[in-house]
Amino acid sequence: MLCSPEELLQKSQALSNTWQRYQATPSFESFVELAVSINSFTEFLIDKGITGLHHASHQLEQVTLTLFNKDVGHPLPQDAQDDLNARVAALERMATTQATATAGLAERRHDPQHPTPHDMRVSQTWLIGQDHTAWTGLQAQLGYFGMNATFISWDETVPETAGGAPLLLLDLSSLPETEWCDRVQSLRQRFSMGQLIGLGVRSDFEQLQQALRGGCDSCLLEGTPSHAIVEHIMELNDRHDQEAYRVLIVEDSKTASHLIRRTLEENQIASEIVNDPRQALNALRQFNPDLILMDMYMPNCTGVEAARIIRQHSEFLSTPIVYLSGETNVALQVDAMRLGGDHFLTKPFNPVFLNAIVRSKIERYRALRRTMYHDSLTGLLNHSSGKNTLDMVLSSVAHEGDVMAVVMMDIDHFKQVNDTYGHPVGDQVIRSLSWLLKQRLRKQDILCRYGGEEFLIGLPHTDAEQAFTIMDRIRQDFSQIRHPFRDRHFLATVSAGISTYPLYQNGDSLIKAADEALYQAKREGRNRVHADRA
Repeated sequence: MLCSPEELLQKSQALSNTWQRYQATPSFESFVELAVSINSFTEFLIDKGITGLHHASHQLEQVTLTLFNKDVGHPLPQDAQDDLNARVAALERMATTQATATAGLAERRHDPQHPTPHDMRVSQTWLIGQDHTAWTGLQAQLGYFGMNATFISWDETVPETAGGAPLLLLDLSSLPETEWCDRVQSLRQRFSMGQLIGLGVRSDFEQLQQALRGGCDSCLLEGTPSHAIVEHIMELNDRHDQEAYRVLIVEDSKTASHLIRRTLEENQIASEIVNDPRQALNALRQFNPDLILMDMYMPNCTGVEAARIIRQHSEFLSTPIVYLSGETNVALQVDAMRLGGDHFLTKPFNPVFLNAIVRSKIERYRALRRTMYHDSLTGLLNHSSGKNTLDMVLSSVAHEGDVMAVVMMDIDHFKQVNDTYGHPVGDQVIRSLSWLLKQRLRKQDILCRYGGEEFLIGLPHTDAEQAFTIMDRIRQDFSQIRHPFRDRHFLATVSAGISTYPLYQNGDSLIKAADEALYQAKREGRNRVHADRA
């Protein structure tokens, strides 16, 4: 779980308070506020991966939105109020239970009698199946990255000491479908906050439907290799709070723009307001938004004109533009989208629908940017974006008068790995190193697949001695990973070179010095780290 118990309780209490305000002063406006609050809580739970609570919150959201579509007055009919009241109360109880379990787990993590693996993102990982030997390879692979998966049989009971949010890996191939369906549902009820992953599921529609309907959050099909299972789990454990979504509001009405901002803030979406469209370009450069909400009709400049001007600048060519307008003429709406827009919302807008459109557009926009700036094999920054990021971070470090270390690292004898075991296995060795680096390094560190088996790493606020200690530990740990190949395993090693700022003054010279240090490590016998001392 990626939020504190206090944060979860605060969000839950905010929803309950909104419901109480509606009950005290029932009106359409307070009902809109309630709908936005429920939507905000649902999105929050999705972001944090709190599965069981999300299901309950989503059901509450659907009931509330249905009331929008019915011709009902306010206050709501008593039966509708009773239903909402019961759902809100149940959701609040679940949030309290989750927060209590998470707080207890946090205490155990600080208890020396209950040590936990480094940097684990879940309270416990359990492998549930019939044949322990079938999963020893997967358990070993997970162990290399600090995740200890405990095997238990279907006939045993998962201990409650697993905490409120365990990761359960379910070998569904080891039981008849008639049996595992009931067991999955039972586990879902017991661990409503946990993650359930079905393993060995057939690819046919019916079995996948049963597994997902029964409570699995995701399924991995039969024949999925261990490294792909590890990759899926690493993605779950590697979830960080992403940077807040950013929206530029171009709207001449101050009242309307502040209403939009308040709606977005309920969903933790940051926004900047521009009341004069002629200031939009400056705001775009300074605020760097993920999306633009554009009023159609403004003094001195229409929204379409502003959009066309924005599209003349290549850096904003793919930034989504969503028009907000009272215009209902479909022909004019189509023309507006042809001239630079991506979507059209008619005023007055449903605030929940506005948030849904904004989030979906931004998610697609960020996914597109990710394919442009990140390496497809490892998910790390690619060569060009890595160098650009290094230059930006170095500029900040220099401004602060601090130090920075740059590391070039590559896999020893990698051509021999490819020639002996094949390129798919070589790719998996590269992924393994990228996973280890992501787990061991900080969020602010730069991680880049520089090319082939070579990695560029930037460590701001880190001197040569600290960098050596960090990288040598990673080197040692990587050398212990047993990479699977058919019915056996093999080992691989890495070498690394380190350079530092201010000894070298710019990104290119730092990379060159680190590369030379790397080759010195190779000359000294490989499987070692060499720091440039100039």
